[in-house]
Amino acid sequence: METIEEKIARVTKEEVALAVYNPNWPQLFEKERCHLISCLPADIVKRIEHFGSTAVPGCLAKPIIDMLVEVTSLEETKKRIVPILEQQGYDYFWRPSRGNDIPPFYAWFIKRDANGKRTHHIHMVEKDFKTWDALFFRDYLIDNSDVAREYVDLKRQLAKTHTQDRVAYTMAKGEFITRITKKAIADQPA
Repeated sequence: METIEEKIARVTKEEVALAVYNPNWPQLFEKERCHLISCLPADIVKRIEHFGSTAVPGCLAKPIIDMLVEVTSLEETKKRIVPILEQQGYDYFWRPSRGNDIPPFYAWFIKRDANGKRTHHIHMVEKDFKTWDALFFRDYLIDNSDVAREYVDLKRQLAKTHTQDRVAYTMAKGEFITRITKKAIADQPA
């Protein structure tokens, strides 16, 4: 049986492969959203959002649907949701929000297709997590095509540099994402 260390090593070394925008991505999100609603406890799962690059029309992205799921309790998520999704074949990780082993932690799942290829990343957090700021970033890219193009150029460059290192790829995007997210929040109407 695979140890947690072996599992982390395996998933972080999977290839960073970008794809042109696929107009089916919103439907793939919706299909998975409906699936989660149908199989998970309604008293724990609240809103479910599509975020990340696959949620930005025209954006180059890893062809993996990022989903942000509000849960009422991460402890209840561990007890009641993790067993359901693991039984269905999802990889589960108790993951830090920022950096290595820096709280707060959250539940993260990888869904794969029949060939083992990632199709969805499901991030389960409580309503007060800073992770929700990702929606400001998503919406800003949707509303500002010049910034979205700048992000695509950065991602293209980083995917070449960090082809086999998902952690380095993600970390290298961090400054850009943080800067644009702060701008998006600052631009919100009072």
